[in-house]
Amino acid sequence: MTNAMWVHGIEWLAAAAPNPRTCKRAWDEGDGIALLEAGRYWDVLSVPDHLGLLTLDLLWRPSLPLPGPTLVDSAAHRVGFFLPPDPGSHWVGAGLRHAGRGSWVAVPPPYRAGRSLEWLIPPDGTGSLHAPVTLEMALRQANGTLAVLTPAHGD
Repeated sequence: MTNAMWVHGIEWLAAAAPNPRTCKRAWDEGDGIALLEAGRYWDVLSVPDHLGLLTLDLLWRPSLPLPGPTLVDSAAHRVGFFLPPDPGSHWVGAGLRHAGRGSWVAVPPPYRAGRSLEWLIPPDGTGSLHAPVTLEMALRQANGTLAVLTPAHGD
């Protein structure tokens, strides 16, 4: 990423904070984490890391648009996909958690990790997000692959 992209990514992400200046200060001091409100500029779909990493791999195809911002939490073993806000969306599936309006998400700055949180794909400041339909198709495909690869219990 160029310096301009970093700056735009920082500004775009910090805009979700009640006070962007305080948010940026939290990123530069202490553990580098800020709590940002979902549902205004973006929602987050959090999935178990084995599903999320395979899904992200499937999204990296020349025929698809570049994937949107994606966050990994190595302590919680989760991957978060940033989506357009949609108060009516209902994501259903084992281990899926949707953070929309009224939810808060712990986020490091785009330029470095904070605690166990790290960007796999940092925001670039353009507002680009994961397309929900494309993400859902990739999640279904990844889930199917994992079902085939996971040995049945008791065998």
